[in-house]
Amino acid sequence: MNESTFLQELDRYAEVIVRVGLNLQPGQRLLVRSDIQSAPLVRAAARAAYAAGSPFVDVIWSDEHLALVRVQSAPRDSFGEHARWAPAAAVDYLNSGAALLSIYAATPTLMNGQDPEALSAMMRTNATANRPVSELVQRNASAWAVVAYPTPGWATQVFPDLPVETAVARLWQAIATTCRLDAADPVLAWQQHVRALNARADYMNSRRYQALHFRGPGTDLRVGLADGHLWAGGDSTSERGQPFVANLPTEEIFTLPHRIRVEGFVRATRPLNYGGTLIEGFSLAFEGGRATKSEAETGAAVLQRLLATDEGAAHLGEVALVPDSSPVGRTGLLFANTLFDENAACHLALGNGYRFCVRGGAALSQEEFTAAGGNSSATHVDFMIGSASLDVDGIAPDGGVEPVLRGGEWAFAV
Repeated sequence: MNESTFLQELDRYAEVIVRVGLNLQPGQRLLVRSDIQSAPLVRAAARAAYAAGSPFVDVIWSDEHLALVRVQSAPRDSFGEHARWAPAAAVDYLNSGAALLSIYAATPTLMNGQDPEALSAMMRTNATANRPVSELVQRNASAWAVVAYPTPGWATQVFPDLPVETAVARLWQAIATTCRLDAADPVLAWQQHVRALNARADYMNSRRYQALHFRGPGTDLRVGLADGHLWAGGDSTSERGQPFVANLPTEEIFTLPHRIRVEGFVRATRPLNYGGTLIEGFSLAFEGGRATKSEAETGAAVLQRLLATDEGAAHLGEVALVPDSSPVGRTGLLFANTLFDENAACHLALGNGYRFCVRGGAALSQEEFTAAGGNSSATHVDFMIGSASLDVDGIAPDGGVEPVLRGGEWAFAV
């Protein structure tokens, strides 16, 4: 693919991001958070935003390689330091009604072999510093979206046997396909897809299950659902009444688990890329809602430190259902990128729960949210548990059992 063709396709991608993901409105400002490697997509998104009537697009740049330099070279007692201005700027934009676009394209193994204590301290500090931003995002204070861009470091992780340029082109094609850019009318294709996801969520809301039971290789886990939980999927609506699609791609429906009603054990079916370290072959055991035991073939120390981020990090904040045959799953690729891998498989999230996944969540005090079963944490980290061997049952309030997934596929029609 020549550069001119690629840039044209980026403009098509940016139009979907702005019109579908953010549903950016005339007069609405846009804040973008991006690594410097994704600059071409940032520029394309800015063009699309201005075409949609935005008066101003601002960017908070990052550099993953600069983070590597810090872990390697900074004083060992300095990892409590952080940039105070960046979270403050994001909070200011969100509170004023601006939309937030995050472009995620990290190199999965960039931090492999680095000091796990330094890495965990830096991640913990960043999570804590950005908690005000996360809380606004997770309650949908304004429209937001997360998308990806094919960087060389990520592409060569997905396609390790290909030359870099070929790997980047193959990864871009996978992004374009899973984001429906190959449809005759991508915006219309997304509108139809969102309606289908909403229908699944509506069905689950009508059943009012008190728990879900997951069974598969290495997994026998009962996940209680929060009191007044709500299933979401497809689009969301901001507190300002603006519909948007938070993840491109998205294939999930999800809700709020009860923070102390999780029992059993679960084995991840895909590696987890956390802060540039790949955690592979890992499992967790839960008692009283808390992950009391963890094991991993690689990245065990990083996983343990993730669970120790704060009191809520070892509890669940999200449970999500995704059919094994989703377009992301059908690629057959291991993306080592949570945005994509979570849309290839059912998943759980450690850490903070979404307030919009419980009735009246935005108006609840912290104590009321906790009483309903909601979990609070500075972190929110998804890990994948789905496969073609996974069965999921819904447990009704009267104790009845109904199939939700069989062999990784939906067991009900809508």
